[in-house]
Amino acid sequence: MKIAIGCDHGGFVLKDAILSYLDQAGIDYVDYGCFDESSVDYPDYAAKVAKAVQSKQADKGILMCGTGIGITIAANKFKGIRAAVVTNEFCARATAQHNDANILGLGGRVVSPEEAVKLVDLWLNTPFEGGRHQRRLDKIAEIEEQNQIK
Repeated sequence: MKIAIGCDHGGFVLKDAILSYLDQAGIDYVDYGCFDESSVDYPDYAAKVAKAVQSKQADKGILMCGTGIGITIAANKFKGIRAAVVTNEFCARATAQHNDANILGLGGRVVSPEEAVKLVDLWLNTPFEGGRHQRRLDKIAEIEEQNQIK
């Protein structure tokens, strides 16, 4: 498994803890930045990670900004991306089990680095249930296809 990682300055506080977790778990990753707490624009990092997942250069992605909201909104503009913000264990499991989210969003001003690692671990290790959930994802993909502006 390969993970694409990206954050803005608001999510930077979480990145080292998550990278350490991935290293310890033996999970390959590509770090798309940012690389310090200087102010940057989160859509730039959302695009890098979303493109990596969309093109299958990465299996999944993790994005972090201050709340996780803006960066996942930007990522969800890419066809085939299902980015979800999580703030607790129930949501981390559910977004994997029910939504097969391919990008996890976290907020550096919302969860601690320790909580973020726990949420990443749950998300990565919870299987997608398929079944009725796949039917719903197929409907989302159909909506996405029908609403593409050419």
